[in-house]
Amino acid sequence: MAAMQTNVGGMMSQDEELYQALLLVHDEETFLQFLLALRDDREAAIALEEASPSSPYGPDAGGWENTTIELFLDTAVRWARDSVKGNPSYKRPDNPWRRCADILFVAKSYE
Repeated sequence: MAAMQTNVGGMMSQDEELYQALLLVHDEETFLQFLLALRDDREAAIALEEASPSSPYGPDAGGWENTTIELFLDTAVRWARDSVKGNPSYKRPDNPWRRCADILFVAKSYE
């Protein structure tokens, strides 16, 4: 799983900040920090959409494919089931906190 983009000038984009938070997950506290980063990422995407709406046929301005809680959770469950044994581009972690974070991270953009 790779971050989607980085900004120029040495500043991290929301995607990069979220990805960095994902990489740090190993226990309950770091999982909670990841959830806060995911929330911040969603809030930034909403603000971008309000300023400049994107096409209804693709992800929103922040890269979110699943912009309602229903779609997000449905996608999280589908991807978790699809990747239960891993796949060529994903090695399932042994740490359950990281696995949960992976599921939520992917649900942002998985179709």
